[in-house]
Amino acid sequence: MTMNILVTGCAGFIGSHVARRLCQEGHQVLGLDNLNGYYAIDLKLARLDLLMENPRFQFRKQDIADTQAMRKLFDEHRFDRVVHLAAQAGVRYSIDNPHVYVDSNLQGFVNILEGCRRSVVGHLLYASSSSVYGISRALPLREDAPTIPVSLYAVSKRANEMMAHSYAHLFGQPATGLRLFTVYGPWGRPDMAPFKFTQAMLEGWPIDLYNGGNLSRDFTYIDDVVEGIVQLLNCIPCFGPKSGARDNDVPHATYNIGFGTPSSLAELIGCIESATGASAIRHRKRMQPGDVYDTWADVSALEARTGFRPKTPLPQGIDSFVQWYRTFYRA
Repeated sequence: MTMNILVTGCAGFIGSHVARRLCQEGHQVLGLDNLNGYYAIDLKLARLDLLMENPRFQFRKQDIADTQAMRKLFDEHRFDRVVHLAAQAGVRYSIDNPHVYVDSNLQGFVNILEGCRRSVVGHLLYASSSSVYGISRALPLREDAPTIPVSLYAVSKRANEMMAHSYAHLFGQPATGLRLFTVYGPWGRPDMAPFKFTQAMLEGWPIDLYNGGNLSRDFTYIDDVVEGIVQLLNCIPCFGPKSGARDNDVPHATYNIGFGTPSSLAELIGCIESATGASAIRHRKRMQPGDVYDTWADVSALEARTGFRPKTPLPQGIDSFVQWYRTFYRA
């Protein structure tokens, strides 16, 4: 069934991949992005250029925190689905720039919820984050594990989950939160470790290893993330009765989307060294405020609901990323 779908953050890393996949599947996609300067605008514009090649895609430059503009958007269009991926990202950036997160991640999300409620959108899918688990040590992390966020960014994403749950409870608005684990791959974000390490190794710079490199992450390849989102598009939460311990009694659900196996920073560096043929110059630093030591996704709920489990191992994903990096930056 062809649907009209709103994708926010369409010039971002994950948003551009999701929008492209939805267009390829025959859906009409309206992409929203404010094209802010959190990182190089040229990369966002290049992603957008690719999307504009598809006639099923339309773009609107707009800030989700602009309440009047968002109300007008939902008045003008009727969306079958909303995939909300726009947000101010970055754990460390939130320490020095807290107000940006309030505007985008809180005010912006209220505008999305209100638009969905008023225009009766069939299903809202929105990006949460593995960072909501914070310092929880209940590894692997299940959706019903304690959430102990330790950065404003993480708090804002946990707040999104609670806000969506309240709209599901009060208004019956179906919503699904996507707890994404360290996404990487072609067209990736320059502030993420795979990008930063690749750039540094190819240019002969040292790489910063926080906590001396004694960290691990559940690195998740972008194609697996996109597949998980597409699979969940029509998995609409509904009112009870529920069958599982992780189910809610309102039409709201959360799912981890991760590879399901953590890798150490040493493993990541080794993969990049193999893919680039360059050697890393290591610069060990103290743990950064707001960071966590380890992430590890339990993806059994996602697999049970959709039959899909992320499958791209880190060496394969890094090879693909490095190939893209070399081509895009002529490195």
